[in-house]
Amino acid sequence: MTEGLEGVVAAATRLSHVDGEAGRLTLAGYAVEDLAPHASFEEVAYLFLHSRLPEPTERARFAQELAGRRALPRVAIEVLSEAAAANAPPIDALRMAVSLLSLGREENPLDDAITAIASFPTIVGTYWRFRNGEPPVPVRSDLSHAAHYLHQLSGAEPSCERARALETYLNTVCDHGLNASTFAARVIVSTRSDVISAITGAVGALKGPLHGGAPGPALQMVFEIGSPERAESVIRAKLDRGERLMGFGHRIYRVRDPRADVLAQAAAQFYLSGGDRRLYDLARSVEATALRLLRERKADRRLETNVEFYTALLLYGLGVPVDLFTPTFCCRARPRLVCPLPGATA
Repeated sequence: MTEGLEGVVAAATRLSHVDGEAGRLTLAGYAVEDLAPHASFEEVAYLFLHSRLPEPTERARFAQELAGRRALPRVAIEVLSEAAAANAPPIDALRMAVSLLSLGREENPLDDAITAIASFPTIVGTYWRFRNGEPPVPVRSDLSHAAHYLHQLSGAEPSCERARALETYLNTVCDHGLNASTFAARVIVSTRSDVISAITGAVGALKGPLHGGAPGPALQMVFEIGSPERAESVIRAKLDRGERLMGFGHRIYRVRDPRADVLAQAAAQFYLSGGDRRLYDLARSVEATALRLLRERKADRRLETNVEFYTALLLYGLGVPVDLFTPTFCCRARPRLVCPLPGATA
């Protein structure tokens, strides 16, 4: 008996193609390594909503439309305040607020999808500020989606380097076939329910540690090791105890996760431009030692670095709290999966 729906084919999609044997990920026709580090988040969101990259004028218009939908309904802000007073997990607060985005609105799949994309960073930032006893940061319409998210968390306008690093992350994880949260959303929308309901269900699925909880533990192992010279002994002890090394191995990829390569490059660029180089050097040492020992102990399994390892390193370096890793993952362009355009097949 397997957990979840492993091995069950529930749908086909042209939004992404995952080749686990070759280690390739194609996003709406583009290799992840070609698209994620170079495109803006707005361009990728437009690509997934309209099945093509935008022209410059379309990109500008779409970015302006997203920015104009960042403000939250008053009731959503009140719910986030109450959730913070109750010390609710951030992913629960996100789920509560997302469900309120349809309040007072007529159902329109594309319109609701754009509103959800625009609102997620504001929801997460507003909740985190409330939970830390600080007022929400006023919404600015002159920042990109990624810069807006970092601004909502800290109140400070991020550098171009920081915004680009987050943008690359959001682009990299924008789609990966029919995972648990996507499946949950599609089941809901297949009943002819609305997009906001479907996205709310998807966020609920992401709360489960088997789906959305891996980046934090990957970083915890790096912190536990603490210094490069301890990597060998700590990792050997974990393997001796039969523990899984978080951030290594993947259910689908039998070679290195291509998303890990994209985020490894993004992390290198970010940390070389002003991040904590000691943490970066430690993480690279841990990775090298872990891969060597995994090949020594489990040569038949081909356990390679996965996306979670560099997700943790990059998000932590950007100042995103570990508790917000999964909500940050939610701030990518996924609503296209539940709102196909007329005549399109997802």
